[in-house]
Amino acid sequence: MTSRSEPTPALARSQTDVVIDAVKAMLRDGTLRAGDRLPIERELALRLGVSRGSLREAVRALVALGVLESRQGDGTYVTSLDPARMLSPIGFFAELLEPSSAAEVLAVRRMLEVESVALAATRLTADELTELEAILARVDAMLADPDHLDPERTIEADVEFHHLIARASGNSALAGLVDNLSSRTVRARLWRSVNQADSISIAHQQHRSILVALVARDPDRARVRMSSHLLDVEEFVAAHHREVSAAEIDPSLPLLDADGDGDPAGRPGR
Repeated sequence: MTSRSEPTPALARSQTDVVIDAVKAMLRDGTLRAGDRLPIERELALRLGVSRGSLREAVRALVALGVLESRQGDGTYVTSLDPARMLSPIGFFAELLEPSSAAEVLAVRRMLEVESVALAATRLTADELTELEAILARVDAMLADPDHLDPERTIEADVEFHHLIARASGNSALAGLVDNLSSRTVRARLWRSVNQADSISIAHQQHRSILVALVARDPDRARVRMSSHLLDVEEFVAAHHREVSAAEIDPSLPLLDADGDGDPAGRPGR
């Protein structure tokens, strides 16, 4: 009695998978490089032994992953393969999580940023340190004029500060992960800046202490200060997850204070 034959690898995989695997192989062996144009559709489908429909489906998937980009009237090209772009599905995944999980995403972000700031402490250039100081000086100016303090602009400065540190770590994959996870928590951080009295000035002083450690080229102190800073945000979001969740589900909702009286604590005039 003959045993049932196992499906061959070719039959077990869809034609779309065949194309995706082939593109990955061409990128690994150098046949395709960042910025290269893919062969024309008819030629590539014939070479890979797949239908043109399956080829188009695979290309759409690789475009979504940031590997390829389609240029109208000019064909399909390999992207720059920048890690931040390639890791963007992580940010998409984080966006799909329940809003109440914002504190969990912040916890992962904290673990990553603690290491990125330690690496940055020994790798930041003088120009990058000057740039970090310029970012914090902008917030200094805003805090000096509380009647016109804009939480959104302070969050923009916050994002720039953390992005520059992650980039200065010298680890592009780590920086890409930090950037993609950080973008998921912007709304929660904005909610805190509007609703927790003095949160902007507290966060700013924490940024200042991080910069002092970076200027001193002290990775251990930088780790501790970054961890304390991000844990502060994380614990606030965990304690107010219902309010933050409501604001993330419907961004048009007013950003109420923690007491829910409709008068955001410390909300500056515009």
